[in-house]
Amino acid sequence: MPLDFTKHFVAVPTEFKLRNNIGCSWKVTVKLMNGRVNLDQGWATYAAVHRIKISYMVTFKLLTPDTLKVIIFDDDSIEVVNKCGKHDEVFAAKE
Repeated sequence: MPLDFTKHFVAVPTEFKLRNNIGCSWKVTVKLMNGRVNLDQGWATYAAVHRIKISYMVTFKLLTPDTLKVIIFDDDSIEVVNKCGKHDEVFAAKE
């Protein structure tokens, strides 16, 4: 995440809930590396489950101090809609 994004926080949270376009949530941890905020544990699994490819565009919108809305666009700039599957219990966010 760009450093400018972090100015919206009093303190950067240690984890975020990622909420997709149909309301499912996924928990990821946050790690500060080389002065940048990175999504850490849970992100690789999220990306695999949601089939995010290297050429896709992923947008993040801050909904609450610990929740980001994630919208994924494919190669043709079409929004990807993912149904909520059974996520790994470790990372599925509890509502």
